[in-house]
Amino acid sequence: MKKFALFILTIFIGFSIILTGCNNKNVIRINEVTHSIFYAPLYVAINNGYFEEYGYKIELTNGGGSDASMTALLSGSADVALLGPETGVYVNAQGKQNAPVVFGQLTKRDGSFLVGKVDEPNFDWSNLSGKHVIAGRKGGSPAMSLQLAIEKNGLNIETDLNFDLSVAFNMTVGAFTGGTADYVTVFEPTASELVREGKGYIVASVGQESGEIPFTCFMANSSYINKNPEKIENFLKAIKKAYNFIMTSNINDVVDSLRPSFSTSSDESIKASILSYKSIDAWCSSPSMSEESYNRLLDMLENAGELTTRVPFNKVVNNTIANTII
Repeated sequence: MKKFALFILTIFIGFSIILTGCNNKNVIRINEVTHSIFYAPLYVAINNGYFEEYGYKIELTNGGGSDASMTALLSGSADVALLGPETGVYVNAQGKQNAPVVFGQLTKRDGSFLVGKVDEPNFDWSNLSGKHVIAGRKGGSPAMSLQLAIEKNGLNIETDLNFDLSVAFNMTVGAFTGGTADYVTVFEPTASELVREGKGYIVASVGQESGEIPFTCFMANSSYINKNPEKIENFLKAIKKAYNFIMTSNINDVVDSLRPSFSTSSDESIKASILSYKSIDAWCSSPSMSEESYNRLLDMLENAGELTTRVPFNKVVNNTIANTII
């Protein structure tokens, strides 16, 4: 009886593994760098069922930083990562063979907002002189983009202010609200939530000041892209459909589509976030990254002292499938 029971159990486990394997063919595991309305097209595509229209289910996890999201890709615990493309540049610059590549661009400028503890309706970037600014992780796009914005206005981050790179990306808000720093850069809806709670004031858009730079992209291992070209194509089609919905629909309908992904945020904060990102033209209308914009990314990395060798465009970006969407 024990042998028979073991035999049945073995068959059951084997059958379960087969079923799981079949189901996984229709699953796309995405690791996002952080959770923000900055990535609204992704959440709209999920909540409006656009991925399901193509027969796919999304499993979404949060990395809490581009380095962690890249690790998820490299380890195989994620199929796709939504993260800053600078991480792909770093991995390639280290000489890694068959490194993950960008197959679609989502945002085209920094989506963070400078939040201060004092209301400054007539804010000028010179106001940062002598102040303590929590800038994010060293080598991360938010910190490097903020550096560009500050230097564009004549300040030196090493001598004119306390440009704090010591706080982990997912800890910056807590360090700001619980510490003595004067400013912090924050994505939406957190920025609007800080305002609503009376814990801060949005004084400027970092992305508007630093200019257009590829900021958040979808990346995957080349082997995954080569094995799943139809899945990648349909993935990008779903994102494109969500972008069109956001840009053409009534704002209240967009709020309804985002609410399931931001259940702890007020409708007012979600609405304010959408309008903020629309106003700075944050999202890409096309998933294809241009070599010109890629070079601006490299310029930013070099300016921050994070890159000594310019990695060729075709080592980091694969537009093959994105171009078919256009």
